Amino acid sequence: MLSLLRLLLPRACPGCGGQLGPHSGLCAACSQNLRARVEWHSPLCAQPAPHLVSLGPYRGVVRRSICALKYSGARELARPLGQALAAGVPSDWRIAGVIPVPLHSRRERERGYNQAALLAQVVADCCGVPCCPAGLRRHRATAQQAKQQVAERAANLQGAFGIGQALPGGTLLLLDDVLTTGETLLACRDALHAAGYTDLKYAVLAR
Repeated sequence: MLSLLRLLLPRACPGCGGQLGPHSGLCAACSQNLRARVEWHSPLCAQPAPHLVSLGPYRGVVRRSICALKYSGARELARPLGQALAAGVPSDWRIAGVIPVPLHSRRERERGYNQAALLAQVVADCCGVPCCPAGLRRHRATAQQAKQQVAERAANLQGAFGIGQALPGGTLLLLDDVLTTGETLLACRDALHAAGYTDLKYAVLAR
């Protein structure tokens, strides 16, 4: 009954504000305009090399969709966003598993879900590989990175992450929603490297 009501009631597309109609998550036009790209330059890699997949800058449809997914409970957006991101993962990367950046358990309880984990599951399904939501653990709660000054971000995350469950061998795709300074992904990378998982690629919705 609830799903039927959702189809009948007028709904706005989180991406453009237009009529969503029968579609789930984003309207057809917004979904079709999502284009993943492989990036060679980011704080995650010292030398230029293809290492990061993103949907582009943090603006427009992508920004509004991320905000709706992250702060407004629009979990259904994980599917179109994750599918668009997965379409940009090169087959020659030979990804063996997808690891979402974890939330601290307290923050995940408050929000009700980890948006990175939702996205990682969709990307993993599209790539035909395991999703590893327990691959990394957040040992301690940290202040929100978006509210920190650039100089404070690395210190805020020092020692925050550790290995959880055993991970597949081979190239692993580490996934988060937004890349700003890169400190969160770098802290996750360091934890994975310390455990012997050094073959990493990265995916974010936006930069």
